[in-house]
Amino acid sequence: MRTYCIYGALIYLAVINIIAFFLYGIDKWKARHDKWRVTEARLLWIAVAGGSIGALLGMKIWHHKTKHNKFRFGLPAILILQIAAILAALYCYYFVN
Repeated sequence: MRTYCIYGALIYLAVINIIAFFLYGIDKWKARHDKWRVTEARLLWIAVAGGSIGALLGMKIWHHKTKHNKFRFGLPAILILQIAAILAALYCYYFVN
């Protein structure tokens, strides 16, 4: 049963990071073509929801939001907190029981 939870979490993280990566690309395309944009709040929330690696890769690949401090410093901070949460969960999974 625990193995299914881990696989489910990994699938979720893969999907949310792919979505985040392409959402940053879509927003960059929309910015260049003067279209209706994805809000900054939505871009940050997808990172909080687990897509911080995809968001950081999207920033790097698409060269998007690289001058905004809330993205330059906020996304790495979110990633650090997520890594800490994953390590805490793994610790509980392997050592607390």
